[in-house]
Amino acid sequence: MQQYQFPQGFLWGAAASGPQTEGVTNKRHRSIWDSWFAEQPERFYQQVGPQTVCDTYHQYPQDVALMKQTGFNSFRTSIQWSRLIADLETGAPDPDAVRFYHAYLDEMIANGIEPMINLYHFDMPEALQKQYGGFESAHVAELFARFARTAFSLFGHKVKYWITFNEPIVPVEGGYLYDFHYPCKKDGRLAAQVAFNIMLAHAKAVTAYRELALAGEIGVVLNLTPSYTLSDSDADKKAAGYADLFFNRSFLDPLVKHEFPKALCEILAAHDCLPTTSKDDAALILSADIDFLGVNYYVPRRVKARESEYDLDYFTPEYYFENAVNPQGRFNPYRDNNEILPQAIYDIAANIRDNYGNIKWYLAEIGIAMDRQSEGEPGADGVIDDTFRIQLMEEHLVQLHRAIADGANCFGVHQWTFIDNWSWINAFKRRYGFWRLDLETGERQIKRNALWFAELASSNGFTSDK
Repeated sequence: MQQYQFPQGFLWGAAASGPQTEGVTNKRHRSIWDSWFAEQPERFYQQVGPQTVCDTYHQYPQDVALMKQTGFNSFRTSIQWSRLIADLETGAPDPDAVRFYHAYLDEMIANGIEPMINLYHFDMPEALQKQYGGFESAHVAELFARFARTAFSLFGHKVKYWITFNEPIVPVEGGYLYDFHYPCKKDGRLAAQVAFNIMLAHAKAVTAYRELALAGEIGVVLNLTPSYTLSDSDADKKAAGYADLFFNRSFLDPLVKHEFPKALCEILAAHDCLPTTSKDDAALILSADIDFLGVNYYVPRRVKARESEYDLDYFTPEYYFENAVNPQGRFNPYRDNNEILPQAIYDIAANIRDNYGNIKWYLAEIGIAMDRQSEGEPGADGVIDDTFRIQLMEEHLVQLHRAIADGANCFGVHQWTFIDNWSWINAFKRRYGFWRLDLETGERQIKRNALWFAELASSNGFTSDK
C-alpha cells in the first residue's frame, strides 16, 4: 500500500451547472434546452427534460449540508444567463434570481465551501438564439459580456473563482457539427464562426472582470481529450495531430498561449470555413489573460489515418482522420464502452506543464458513469455500493499525484457530479453523482463514493495499492 498526499490547500469538491440542477421555478427566460425539449421531447432519453432535476432552487440549504457531509471545501456551479438577467439587451438583473444566488452562495460560504462560479454551461437564452442565432452573432458576445459584468458586480465580493465558459467547444460540436445540441445545424463555417464569437465573448468578460478590479481570479474550463494512435505509423501520428489541433488546441492555444494555431487557420481557409472577424476582436481575444485553467477529462480519443473516403457534404474535423477503438483497451461497460485510460491525466498535465507555461490549473471535472441498475439498491447500511467508481477514481488520482510530483501546477479536483443530475439529451441515462436522485420522490441517497471522498478530502490524500 502507498500513501498519496496532495499539496496543502488543495481543493476537493464537485462540479455541476445551473440548468442541470436548479429547475425552472421563477426563471425569467427559457434557455434553448427548455424550448428544444418543448418542441422535440423525443430527442431526450425517456422524454425527460430540464424541469426534472434535483431542484436546487428550493433544496439548496439541505444540499449544501450534504456537500459538507461529503467533505467538499469547494463546489462549482453556474449562474444561468436566462435566470439572472431580466433584460437580455441591457444586462439588468431579475430581483428573484439575485435573491436566490446570494442565498445559495451565502449557504456555501457559511459551510466552508468555496464557490467557483461559471457563467456559461451550454445554456443560451432562447430569445437570443432565435433573434440573433446565439453565438453566430458577435452582438451576442457583447450581450454575454453585459451579463458577466452584472454577475461580477453583484457577486464578485463573494466569489473568488470565476469561469467564463465550461467546455466552449461543445456548443460548436453539438450545435453545428454533430447534431446533439440545439440548433442542430451541420455547417463547418458556422461552427468556426461560433467558436470565434465564443472566444470573443470570453475575452470581453475577462476584460469586464479586470475593469472592476475585484479581488479574485478568472479562468475558463476546457475539455481536453488527448489523441492516441493505434499504431506508430507516420500517417496515424499525423491523424492524431489533426485531432489535437481541432479538439484541444483550437481553444487552448488562443486562450492560454495567446496565439491562433496557424495550421488550423490554414485548414479552415482551405475549406472556406474561416470565420468573419476583425483585427480588433482577434487582438482582444489574444490579449485576455486568464489566471487559471480548468480541465475536464473523461475519456481518451483514439484515431487513425483515414482509410475510407470522407462522405459528408459539409466540413468536420473527421475529414483528416477516423475515430478508432483500441483493441487492447479497457472499457467502461456502463458508459457506451468508453475507453478507460488513467494515464491520460498524466499526459494532459505534462502537456500543460511543457507547452502552456505550466499555468495554474485544476481538474474541473472527472466522472465515472454508471447506470442506475448497475449501481443497484442501497445495502443494509443504506449505502449504494459504487465501488467500481471508487476504484477508477483512485487510478486517475494516482496519475494526477505522479504529475504533481513531476511539476504539474494543479491545485484541485472536482468530481462530476454532486447529485445525479439531468444531462442534456441523455437525461438520467448515466448517473455520476455522489448521491442518487430518486426521480419520483426527490430523495437523495448516499453512495459509497461519497463516504470515500469525504475521507479523501479530510486526509488530503489516500492510501492505495494502485
